[in-house]
Amino acid sequence: MKKTILWISVMALMLAALALTGCSGKKDGGASNKVVLTMGSWRADDVAQMNALLAEYKKLKPNVEIQFRPTNPPDYNATLRLQLDGGTGPDLIYARSYAPGQELFRAGYFADCTDIPGVAANFTDSNKAPWQMPDGKLFAVPFAAVSHAVYYNKTIFQKEGLAIPTTWEDFLKLCASLSAKGYTPLANGVAEEWDILEVFYLGMLPNFIGGAAERVQYESGAKKLNDAGFTAAFQAMADVAKYLPKGYESVTYNDSQALFNTQQAAMFMDGSWTAGVYSGAPFEWGLFAMPAPQGRATLITFHPDMAITYNAKTKYPAECRDFLAWLASQAGATTASAALPLGFFPMINFPIQLADAHANEFLALNKGKDTDARFVWPKFLDLYAPMNQAVIQVIKGAQTPRQAADAMETAAAALR
Repeated sequence: MKKTILWISVMALMLAALALTGCSGKKDGGASNKVVLTMGSWRADDVAQMNALLAEYKKLKPNVEIQFRPTNPPDYNATLRLQLDGGTGPDLIYARSYAPGQELFRAGYFADCTDIPGVAANFTDSNKAPWQMPDGKLFAVPFAAVSHAVYYNKTIFQKEGLAIPTTWEDFLKLCASLSAKGYTPLANGVAEEWDILEVFYLGMLPNFIGGAAERVQYESGAKKLNDAGFTAAFQAMADVAKYLPKGYESVTYNDSQALFNTQQAAMFMDGSWTAGVYSGAPFEWGLFAMPAPQGRATLITFHPDMAITYNAKTKYPAECRDFLAWLASQAGATTASAALPLGFFPMINFPIQLADAHANEFLALNKGKDTDARFVWPKFLDLYAPMNQAVIQVIKGAQTPRQAADAMETAAAALR
């Protein structure tokens, strides 16, 4: 009986060990000596693209297989933390920028990527910053960014003799002209809430308050979130409210895409990740940067979206580092740019020509303009929810721009 109990106990321990290794890197027991790594991600839509990228890497490293295992996006943070806490985390990991990524590095889950070959030399300081600790250590290799701009229906613009606006004032005149001609100027709604903040408001905010240099002043308290610039940005949302679709309160993000795609709306302030939705559109469309008020420089929200790190407890750190070094090289970044979903842009220093014309049009908007991340990401993520509600309340007329700005400064002061 004792032998039976001992045997059962040994088997249980063996099965537990197998369960742990099953969710992380493992070495094939066959003659090939193949190493199998797992990659965790929130990009569940990118399975085909990432499998294509990883297949290219396997040609270089035949004995290393990387399995892409994404998680449903809303569940990613919680799922990853549970995996890491339980010792079953993936070997390679998509890393959130700024505070969420820093937290996992401090907890000892993300490895130090500072000395991975190519990382220091091949990325600008601004592109490394989202995945950098205060002491300069990097906890991930920058992978892809997304951009914000106005999609517009070229067919309608040409038919009506309309020009791309160069100032915010001209943009409002354009909206008024489209409305007078019977068009819905903007496809954006507020039913799902996030896009009106992330894409529209944070996409145009640098035009009213300035870029990265000014952002850090708001973060430190040297500038206040209820100053003239911030209040003007909220006023801008109040001014465009009448140009949103009828019943915008119930218009979802997918509804907005459909309104633009079916030519029921002439413009859509959106992110680059949506470009593929319109690849088969039966009309000509293009992009322009949301313009700044007269006398101010137009800036672009070019948001650092994805980086990849490796698990500090992986059994195969050398193989993980080799893959990340490849991503940090011109050859790896070029291969990745071809595999990335449309609208996700490599962040490496080397000039890379993309195959899609609209993707290149997005990147061309950056030329000669300063860029910055979405305002709340670096230091003010706790402002996300209250700022989201403030934008919606201003659009609905339930709050004045000044009241919204005052509320934001009160909330920001508590975080400084």
